[in-house]
Amino acid sequence: MTAALSAHELIARHRSTLDQALEAIRTRAYWSPHPEHPKAYGENGSLDAAAGKAAFDALLGSRLDLGQPGTDGWVGDEASPYGIDLGVTYPHADLDVLLPAMKAGQRAWRDAGAEQRAVVCLEILGRISDRTHEFAHAVMHTSGQAFMMAFQAGGPHAQDRGLEAVAYAYVEQVRTPDNAEWTKPQGKRDPLAMNKQFTPVPRGIALMIGCNTFPTWNGYPGLFASLATGNAVLVKPHPRAVLPLALTVQVAREVLAEAGFDPNLVALAAERPGEGIAKTLALRPEIRIIDYTGSTEFGDWLEANARQAQVYTEKAGVNTVVVHSTSDYKGMLSNLAFSLSLYSGQMCTTPQNLLVPREGISTDQGPKSYDEVVADLAKSVDGLLGDDARANALLGAIVNPDVKARLEAASGLGEVALASREITNPDFPGAVVRTPVIVKLDGAKPDDEAAYMSECFGPVSFAVAVDSAEDAAELLRRTVREKGAMTVGAYTTDPEVEQAVQEVCLEEAAQLSLNLTGGVYMNQTAAFSDFHGSGGNPAASAALCDGAFVANRFRVVEVRRDA
Repeated sequence: MTAALSAHELIARHRSTLDQALEAIRTRAYWSPHPEHPKAYGENGSLDAAAGKAAFDALLGSRLDLGQPGTDGWVGDEASPYGIDLGVTYPHADLDVLLPAMKAGQRAWRDAGAEQRAVVCLEILGRISDRTHEFAHAVMHTSGQAFMMAFQAGGPHAQDRGLEAVAYAYVEQVRTPDNAEWTKPQGKRDPLAMNKQFTPVPRGIALMIGCNTFPTWNGYPGLFASLATGNAVLVKPHPRAVLPLALTVQVAREVLAEAGFDPNLVALAAERPGEGIAKTLALRPEIRIIDYTGSTEFGDWLEANARQAQVYTEKAGVNTVVVHSTSDYKGMLSNLAFSLSLYSGQMCTTPQNLLVPREGISTDQGPKSYDEVVADLAKSVDGLLGDDARANALLGAIVNPDVKARLEAASGLGEVALASREITNPDFPGAVVRTPVIVKLDGAKPDDEAAYMSECFGPVSFAVAVDSAEDAAELLRRTVREKGAMTVGAYTTDPEVEQAVQEVCLEEAAQLSLNLTGGVYMNQTAAFSDFHGSGGNPAASAALCDGAFVANRFRVVEVRRDA
């Protein structure tokens, strides 16, 4: 296959970025090569806002032909949470044709080496970055995120996470040298001398099972970790969120071909309505790696049944905040209100349970009772979302009917401290937009436990009254151990309480945010610095990203010879 992009050209173009990414994951300092502001795009080949919107509009009602082998039909029935039908159709694959075609290109991809694979991945990410405005609309109209969130989380932040995975993959692969001269002294006899060659070899074909809410942000780490370590990648999108990942596959195939590799190293597996091909794919012997974000039920099934594959899951958890005391009461309420509201609580990191001592808390504004804390938090959410335009920009749209049903049922679980209200989106009258609900529960009542010890995905939070800080720490421990947590928060001015909560999180492997009162929120993480999940509690079997996330996607094979 003739390469339009030489290895030398790609290394010259991207090696500096790779080196900066390597330095960023070493220092954990802030860094990103992908601009967060929409106005940063429009030069050097990137699409500006108008061109990106036009590119997205041109996709509506079209057939996205990826040129894949084994296409036996066309599928697609995505409807935007904002009330419009996308009408895009995608190739449906005959797996018995597609999977062997994907495997055929792995030898050349393996032999290319870690550096060349890394810079090809960076070229893919670079071209996706140039189309960030187009991707933002695709993410918005499949996930229900508001545009600015779709732009940032679905664009530069997702691209950062993909690049982060490439950096970790590169580090792990070059940890062992390509060649070594080995000499062992033998006293008076001639020394033993050998030449040893070490090659990272891929496991096989990786399956990336996409999610509805964050198709690129959650999808890119696994996709690029597998590709950078030499594996072919089959992308199985969520049926409601195909378009962003189909565009990703399209870009990847174009770059691979231009770089002289088989484009079938990356392919799409879209499905017919109700077909449910994820289980079928997960058990195929060709599939040796699986990345999955979604429900605990299916994640547990994958871990139990896909025995031939290395499985990485991000499932459900019950994220908890211990509210003990604060030196910035207004800042605490503002921070929590934003965290509860962002994207209608449809994030795996959104706080659900707020553990508040029933005798109240100490603050810089004097003592506050449990009822006052909950009422003031409700007022803070109301204030944040009081203007409908601002509310629409923060909340986005409810992603599917299941979330809406959980929200409506939540008011029957206890005393409602903040009722959810309906908001109209003037630009998208068909969008379902709802403000969060806060329900008061008692941690000492067994009847309430069923509610707060289950994940209620969406804009639902529980203010759980507890007897003491010690009880809060113990309930936190039990919640993380039994149900898992992607993130934990705590507010306290007491060093002993802080130490107790920190110890729980260290022992139960949960990521902790302490006393956040500014512009950083517990449901946000920064690539190259923050770990998303830990892989150490039931919420997820992997962290995005660390060495463990990439190191078992390949094995090192040694060939040794007498020197």
